[in-house]
Amino acid sequence: MRNTMEIDGYKAVIQFDPDIDMFRGEFIGLNGGADFYARDVAGLKEEGAASLMVFLEMCEEDGVEPRRSYSGKLHLRISPELHATAVAAAAAEGKSLNQWIAGTLGATLL
Repeated sequence: MRNTMEIDGYKAVIQFDPDIDMFRGEFIGLNGGADFYARDVAGLKEEGAASLMVFLEMCEEDGVEPRRSYSGKLHLRISPELHATAVAAAAAEGKSLNQWIAGTLGATLL
C-alpha cells in the first residue's frame, strides 16, 4: 500500500508536511492517536517506534486495548449507476453483491 509504513506490526500512514519540511506518520487502527515526525525514512522508523512504545505503555497503564476493533460491517454510498454496474458484475460471477465486493476488496488490498 502506498504511503504506509509498518512498525512492530502496526500500520501508519505517511504524508509530507511542506509547512515544516518533514514527513508525518500517524498510526491507524488504534484506540487513540499516535503520530510522529522525521525528515527521512530512517528517522520515521525510529520516531515511529518511540511514539508507538509510549502509546502502548499508556494503554497498558489505563487498561485499554491498543487496537481498535471493527464490526466487519461497511456502510457505503455510491452512485446508482455504479451500484447497478457492481450488481451486474457480481451476478456475472454468480456471487451476491456482498461476496463480490468483499472478494474485490480482498484481492486489491491483501
